[in-house]
Amino acid sequence: MHRIGFVLAVAWTLWSGGAFAQTGDAPRADVALVLTVDASGSIDPPEFQLQKEGIAGAVADPAVLSTIQSGRNGRIAIAYVEWGAPGGAQMVVDWMLISDAASAASFGNALLQAPRSLQSYNAIGDAIDLAVKLFGNCPCQPTRRIIDVSGDNPDNRSHHPGPLARDAAVAEGITINALAILQDGRLGPNGRPWLVETYERTIIGGFAAFAMAANSRADFARALRDKMVLEISGIAPARPEDLAARTR
Repeated sequence: MHRIGFVLAVAWTLWSGGAFAQTGDAPRADVALVLTVDASGSIDPPEFQLQKEGIAGAVADPAVLSTIQSGRNGRIAIAYVEWGAPGGAQMVVDWMLISDAASAASFGNALLQAPRSLQSYNAIGDAIDLAVKLFGNCPCQPTRRIIDVSGDNPDNRSHHPGPLARDAAVAEGITINALAILQDGRLGPNGRPWLVETYERTIIGGFAAFAMAANSRADFARALRDKMVLEISGIAPARPEDLAARTR
């Protein structure tokens, strides 16, 4: 399956990757990735800090770095966005090129030191719109462009509803993947088991798009690490429903 996924990724690159190629001396990168993260009122400060630490840890994880360095260009670009309020999504960490442990640590430090933006509700569609705009300022020539949406609720307050924002992004050759956080302290043991399916229906789209689950905020780093390995490698999960149900 990995060989098939790789061939499909190459085919997609030949068909659409070249359509987005910034001119000039910008370095080439295998992926430009916008991490869009839920900062809405449903997440209290300790939970949000755990989420940020999970992102910093995932980017610096040896498995993620190995995948980055195995790419044709050996680097990716990452920007970090927080979302919540309708029309209020904010870029919190600007584009950074990640190619090794030092650059991954620099990204993590910038993320952990950044103050939390003021957000409310769940406007995922507006976050997708902002992420699409950010690709125009990416300091690289990426082979693929990916928006990574993580949250614990469906889109419900966007000025530009999630499915419409998704469709507009996909029309530009962008892939949107999603990470559903199923449980928090207020929901009990069952959480939101339907959230993965909701994100599959309303948020994800584009080549090899998929949604998967983090069973809790404590599981966020593990889930994001696994997700980033798949995204950067360009290999679609064989069966996304298995990824959504997987636990460790």
